[in-house]
Amino acid sequence: MLIALNKPYGVLCQFISDDGRPTLADYVRQKGVYAAGRLDHDSEGLLLLTDDGRLQHRLADPRHKQPKTYLVQVDGAIDDAALAALRRGVVLNDGPTLAAPAEHATEPDWLWPRDPPVRFRKSIPTSWLTLTLREGRNRQVRRMTAAVGFPTLRLIRVRIGDYALDGLAPGATRVLAR
Repeated sequence: MLIALNKPYGVLCQFISDDGRPTLADYVRQKGVYAAGRLDHDSEGLLLLTDDGRLQHRLADPRHKQPKTYLVQVDGAIDDAALAALRRGVVLNDGPTLAAPAEHATEPDWLWPRDPPVRFRKSIPTSWLTLTLREGRNRQVRRMTAAVGFPTLRLIRVRIGDYALDGLAPGATRVLAR
């Protein structure tokens, strides 16, 4: 079984919480499935869950280099130089990243409002980009955009390999064909 979940903002990427925060158990009713990878509690979007250990390993293990594409809202008007730096790879405190396709994007019309909303500052614009990674370091997208001078405000994973979010509402699940 393979399930797509549009993980909402603030949901822990686990099934149990010691402090009462929302978890995957609040959204996924199928038993015996496990997340194939993770999303931080302050990230949103596509999360795959499966009951097949080999499939979970293939989807989540960075050695298999499954491309993961993110829609990213950043603080400021991101420029071509910053995108070029992301495309080449940037140096983080745990070493250089792989090159990552990065492009300007516009806020999509299908995007749901976030609760709580992203902070609003009238004098500082925000902008959107898409970024595709083939490695899976902790908070990598956020660290990469900060390294080029544009901190991440909102992070939504829209694709993992061949699987896409494709109109799935926040908190909703869909059973996928493998």
